[in-house]
Amino acid sequence: MKKSAIIILIIVIIILVMGGAIYFIYSKSKENQVNNENMLNSSETNSQIISEMNEENENAQENNNEGEIVKLNIIVNNSILTATLADNSSVDALVGKLQDGPITISMSDYGEMEKVGSLGFSLPTNDESIRTEAGDLILYQGNSFVIYYDNNNWSLTRLGKIDNISQMKLKNILGDGNVTVRLELGD
Repeated sequence: MKKSAIIILIIVIIILVMGGAIYFIYSKSKENQVNNENMLNSSETNSQIISEMNEENENAQENNNEGEIVKLNIIVNNSILTATLADNSSVDALVGKLQDGPITISMSDYGEMEKVGSLGFSLPTNDESIRTEAGDLILYQGNSFVIYYDNNNWSLTRLGKIDNISQMKLKNILGDGNVTVRLELGD
């Protein structure tokens, strides 16, 4: 019996030692797995931080360009009107066209509130509900350039506004009936 008890005791000790070894190996494996996950998460976090920093730099560069005020010259009957352009994709596309040279538009009265004429090409629209006033420059249906000399409420795309002009002076410059207008980038 003593021999069998010693053998059983040795077997139990071997089982405990093997179990401890297996537990040690398992816990180290688990620890390595957690460390790997932490490193992976850290790497993903670092990548995300770098991505966000790049995006912030791009936005900062865009904002520097957005601070630029783009001017438009509108030549009507030997008068040069200066307008400040809005900041939207419609204006960006119009400025792109104007960089190729001036645009000439034949305009006519509509509704006793505006002069309107075809651009001869289409621009992207950014329609919003607007209450126009004298001097507003509007894109209508993506292909018509409009100079308002009176009020209107409608869903339109704002292109800009003529600087420092009264309704009466604008009406006098635009005159009655058809008029030819030339658009060119200002200084």
